[in-house]
Amino acid sequence: MQVRQSIHSDHARQLDTAGLRREFLIENIFTADNYTMTYSHIDRIIVGGVMPVRESVTIGSEVGKQLGVSYFLERRELGVINIGGPGLIEVDGKAWEIGNQQALYVGMGAQSVVFKSVDASQPAKFYYNSAPAHMRYPDKKITLEEASSATLGDPATSNRRTINKFIVPDVLPTCQLTMGLTKLEEGSLWNTMPCHTHERRMEVYFYFDMDEETAVFHMMGQPQETRHLLVHNEQAVISPSWSIHAGVGTKRYTFIWGMVGENQVFDDMDHVKVSELR
Repeated sequence: MQVRQSIHSDHARQLDTAGLRREFLIENIFTADNYTMTYSHIDRIIVGGVMPVRESVTIGSEVGKQLGVSYFLERRELGVINIGGPGLIEVDGKAWEIGNQQALYVGMGAQSVVFKSVDASQPAKFYYNSAPAHMRYPDKKITLEEASSATLGDPATSNRRTINKFIVPDVLPTCQLTMGLTKLEEGSLWNTMPCHTHERRMEVYFYFDMDEETAVFHMMGQPQETRHLLVHNEQAVISPSWSIHAGVGTKRYTFIWGMVGENQVFDDMDHVKVSELR
């Protein structure tokens, strides 16, 4: 488990490129037949990936010991979105078939979570977020058809995109975790512009569906003190509540967003005009 501490905005503005990448960028999400895990002190979100190829992968009791509990989800909820081939997730013995761009919510208290791929030549890639929880809500699979979807933006501003909200109150109840998948249309490059902050929630962006020579310039920092990170395929960025979070790609891409914090109101944003950015 990697651990990232909270960073004050005054500290962040003094970091060089290497420092920004060290504190906010998660470069390695998927490892064959294993899981990765990054624990952030920002709202105590956990971010990672599970990629079973020839073997099943279990997030075991060793994680519970690191978190000070008996097992991973004793006091946590979990959201998973599969960006790879067809897979299976077994939760306390119940198997869920999770295909590409399908999600699974696992409520607090699940003691056993096992990840499998259906075909080793097309392994599943389970990207996950986990948040502290105070009660158990039912496990639920969510397909693209069941997600709350909206198409926003305009080709003229290079931000035509469809937001698929998988884990939000309109679809299912959770304690605090929300997750979704946003897909840009061909020719669109910006994901969130005009940008915003939301002091009530932190957010993590996970970028994927990119070839080797595609990159996203992820904008971060306070609105009048902006910085950027160069993000490549299957990498994630931790965004504190004080920071903007927007990106422009060299080509189109897809990203998964996950939020943890005080509320689950998707539109609770502090909008920033482009003319106000510095």
